[in-house]
Amino acid sequence: MSVDFGCIAWHEDGRWDASALNSTRDIGLIIDALKSQQTNGGAIALIAIEDEFVIIGRVLGDQMQMMISDVTYALDYEVAAELVEILDLEFPEDEDESQPGGDIDLLSDLGVGQMELLAILDDTELYPDEQLEAIANRLGFGEQFNQVIESN
Repeated sequence: MSVDFGCIAWHEDGRWDASALNSTRDIGLIIDALKSQQTNGGAIALIAIEDEFVIIGRVLGDQMQMMISDVTYALDYEVAAELVEILDLEFPEDEDESQPGGDIDLLSDLGVGQMELLAILDDTELYPDEQLEAIANRLGFGEQFNQVIESN
């Protein structure tokens, strides 16, 4: 059985901390969790919904950014539909091709540019949690990410 996984990470005093994200299917609770962990470096949420798709959220100051690895999951998952609506994206149709949506460049200033992020998310050899692990490694908190995974 596949399950959701969520990790929230924040940068403080020159190092990363991470913990499990309790709610993975309620965008409002995800945003609240991000805001509650906000530091000068902001906070990042990495979420895998089952073995299907990824949601990444980031809050920095008053700015909230979010993206989804594939907007077509809005047809089947309420959390994806809610995110598509919040991001003001066009709701997908049945015949639409898989494509990411939202703030694809939300990690650029942390060293993971849009092209690299899309390359990781397009890797069909990786499950969503493995894609998130690759992103966490590139951002510099892979070890903390793995500790959160193992404790879940």
